[in-house]
Amino acid sequence: MTLSAHNIKLVAVDIDGTFVRRDYSYDVPRFERILERMNEAGARFVVASGNQYYQLRDLFPTHHEQMAFVAENGAFVKDRSEMIFTADMPKSTVEHVIDVCRKHPEIRNVLCGVKSAYCERGSVDQAFFELTAIYYHRLQWVDDFKAVDDRILKFAPTVPEEKLLYYYDLFRAELDGRLEAVTSGHDSIDLIVPGCHKASGLKRLVERWGITPDQCAAFGDGGNDIEMLRYCGQSYAMDNASDEVKAAAKYVCPSNEADGVLVTLDKLF
Repeated sequence: MTLSAHNIKLVAVDIDGTFVRRDYSYDVPRFERILERMNEAGARFVVASGNQYYQLRDLFPTHHEQMAFVAENGAFVKDRSEMIFTADMPKSTVEHVIDVCRKHPEIRNVLCGVKSAYCERGSVDQAFFELTAIYYHRLQWVDDFKAVDDRILKFAPTVPEEKLLYYYDLFRAELDGRLEAVTSGHDSIDLIVPGCHKASGLKRLVERWGITPDQCAAFGDGGNDIEMLRYCGQSYAMDNASDEVKAAAKYVCPSNEADGVLVTLDKLF
């Protein structure tokens, strides 16, 4: 059974590999027409991504104030201009991760806070900082991660691609449940607060807005979308998603390069 648009009150979209094309573009006029129809139907648009809020916001320069954001894999939740939730990693855990990473100089780390993300002088170079700045629109140099004064949401270490599984296992063993390790790309691992994922962020909005998971639709392509796809009554895996992600969703829609999210929303609204 397909829900009619009148039943859908929340549409959650992942960004990379889902909403935007490979070149980070999307069909802005088409999106604006859909957003208008969603507003008329009383449905809210939610950006649900592992990325930093400030980067996600900049993708929607004229509309971000009427949207909600589940950023940093659920560790940062904002409804229009109001902050709903931010994770707060215990200082002892933050320092433990820093110590673990310092034993392995090939790990290049990004510390992700509410106010900004941070790179540490001496452990990464300017080229890494500039590459990171594409994804973190608020990024600062610091001399020592342990001296950062911010609420810490997650760590985003980059490791040699051929050693991804080695470091994934190492983090799981060394962190002993204090943080969860999730792979977020070919050479990237996110170290996140347990229980913080996109579905937990959506649940905060669902409860706030007095709706049900059955009234939610979600789109995703990656491993960090699986909880969200299972949580929402109407779930779509992108055609470019892995088999594991497709198995978690009710439907498959066209790929991100074929504007699959907008194609589907055009039919729903």
